[in-house]
Amino acid sequence: MKIKNIDNPEEFLKVIDSCQGKVELITDDGDRLNLKSKLCQLVSLSTIFSSSAQIPEMEIVAHELEDSKKIMDFLMRGPM
Repeated sequence: MKIKNIDNPEEFLKVIDSCQGKVELITDDGDRLNLKSKLCQLVSLSTIFSSSAQIPEMEIVAHELEDSKKIMDFLMRGPM
């Protein structure tokens, strides 16, 4: 799923951490980075965070249906 304009990256990563299955970030080169890994979160998102407090656009894949629903709920309603 393509995700745009994440205003609260810290809360978004908390949602990712709460997912049961694998959640991957798809890079522009087509590489897949495991977003549940703290190291991958740091490496893959540090450039985005340093340039803005908002994530402008990214593509992620959640391998479990419930995780996709959880992410979509966060995107539609914001942090609880």
